[in-house]
Amino acid sequence: MIKVFLKQFTREVIGMNPIYLDHAATTPIHPEVLDVMVETYKNVIGNPSSIHSFGREARKVIDDARHVIARYIGARSRDIVFTSGGTEGDNMAVIGAALAHRHSGKHIITTKIEHHAVLRTCEYLEKKGFDVDYLDVDRSGRISIDDLKNKLRDDTILVSVMYGNNEVGTIQPIREIAHLLEGHQALFHTDAVQAFGTVDVDVKDTPIDLLTMTGHKIGGPKGVGFLYIREGVSIAAFSHGGEQERKRRAGTQNVPAIAGLGRAVELVRDHLPERIATYLDERQALIEMLDAEHVRYRINGNPDHFLPQVLNLYFPGTNVETLLTRLDLAGVAVSSGSACTAGSVEPSHVLTAMFGAGAPETKSSVRVSFGQGLTIDQVKEAGRILARSVNELVRVKK
Repeated sequence: MIKVFLKQFTREVIGMNPIYLDHAATTPIHPEVLDVMVETYKNVIGNPSSIHSFGREARKVIDDARHVIARYIGARSRDIVFTSGGTEGDNMAVIGAALAHRHSGKHIITTKIEHHAVLRTCEYLEKKGFDVDYLDVDRSGRISIDDLKNKLRDDTILVSVMYGNNEVGTIQPIREIAHLLEGHQALFHTDAVQAFGTVDVDVKDTPIDLLTMTGHKIGGPKGVGFLYIREGVSIAAFSHGGEQERKRRAGTQNVPAIAGLGRAVELVRDHLPERIATYLDERQALIEMLDAEHVRYRINGNPDHFLPQVLNLYFPGTNVETLLTRLDLAGVAVSSGSACTAGSVEPSHVLTAMFGAGAPETKSSVRVSFGQGLTIDQVKEAGRILARSVNELVRVKK
């Protein structure tokens, strides 16, 4: 009751109507997803490994979701392994591939701007005797295919490059990488956690070996995702116990969450062009508001290859922590980058890789990200508040 009163007081007395612009960190669950999960919790009680009718009913829920996901990305149902989310999926892919193929070599290639779920995993493998090359990116956050070619060796067993960056939105040349690796022993893994839902992922058209996804970035539940493993690709088991998920991930499946994930993917499938168009409109509305208020800014990222829902902005003369605090007090939620480093005083490793250590962009940039439930009017209002906050900080500094 106290929390409800405080929210009502804030909105009615102070006039604040909070605006959530941090969908790249996590998204609100879609009402239809929640409905599916609640119905599953209420009506599906069996263990999917049980052979009786209750177990078969739970198994059907999982099989249906697996089928929906597989069809959407051009895969087969048995190529989908359900996980607890992006971090587990990345760990399964990178460690599993490295251990399964170490007899063929111990060289791995990744990039300097990967999510920490990949970077920390590669650092772990280095301690285990693997050799890892970290590709540089240009000032737009994109790798060079020529650089990848030069780093590729006969003993390379894995290349892991994220589909779209979670901080600046830059999309990597995934198709070119996949085709470059055809005929080479190296497996190709891509972390598609941020890209899934605004990029048309097709593993049949683009020969990706391993692909990671999580539900909570697309209006699905937290704590569930999947790892796609191409037919014929072997990875070492990441967990041990039962024979669930084709012996690749032990443990009783979270049936309601998987049902919710399946529905979330269906919604993406049915509304992909609409989602992209909406985010581009919201992105443009915010930019136009900054221009109208004569704000000095620059967009961090690639102007041609970017995720529509992610907008990273550099505001010269501002301090990111002070700016985030002002925005939060004004009811606007944005981020300084990856949610997994929230509260850290360390500069973004992504912006550091793009602009260099100590560059002003690493200290004065914020990430705005769009998603379900926003309106253009809310985005414009957030743009006004952002513009006012930036201009006031710049004036104070002068």
